[in-house]
Amino acid sequence: MVDRLETGIDVLDRKLDGGLPPGYIVAYTADPASQSELLLYELTAARGTLYLTTERSDGVVRHTLECSPSAVGSPTVRHVSSDAPLEEATRLVDALPDGANLVVDTMNVLERSDREEYVTFLNELKEKMTETGSIAMLHCLQERDTPDNRSHTYHAADAVFDLQTDLSGTEIENHLTIPKFRHGGQPVESIKLELTEEVAIDTSRDIA
Repeated sequence: MVDRLETGIDVLDRKLDGGLPPGYIVAYTADPASQSELLLYELTAARGTLYLTTERSDGVVRHTLECSPSAVGSPTVRHVSSDAPLEEATRLVDALPDGANLVVDTMNVLERSDREEYVTFLNELKEKMTETGSIAMLHCLQERDTPDNRSHTYHAADAVFDLQTDLSGTEIENHLTIPKFRHGGQPVESIKLELTEEVAIDTSRDIA
């Protein structure tokens, strides 16, 4: 489809009619114990990526990417200081080039900032994504103590990707649902994913 940017993840691009519209912000929710980072890593193979890490060090993220068995790119990895995370993230995002990916892993630290300052950050982020025709993937971990500003993240996001990981008997099942997609046309059913060496459709229980 015209005016879509491929994510680089075949299963998603097929389900989303070619990818995501330029300027899109995606809130990507997942359990901390899941393999959700694998999707983030594969995004970096599609185009130049600024990867902001708020919890792990930039060195740890680079090492993980280098050891990834799936196809990844060479993103610019920067650690966001916990002292003034919104200010630091804004400064780094301001340098984002046209047609790039932005990954924030995780949003939880930023979501615990002052509400008004956080809403301002989200509005400025949307303006930057639109200006540069880029895509932002905001990794929102599901915690028992949900950050107070999580609802603002959902509201600002153009799309919400929700990854659910369940243990069924002796097998781990991952289902990705897309409950929000502003342009419409999102999959109405969950996508069963295999998150091992790469992001792929899980056909282990399909009946021929």
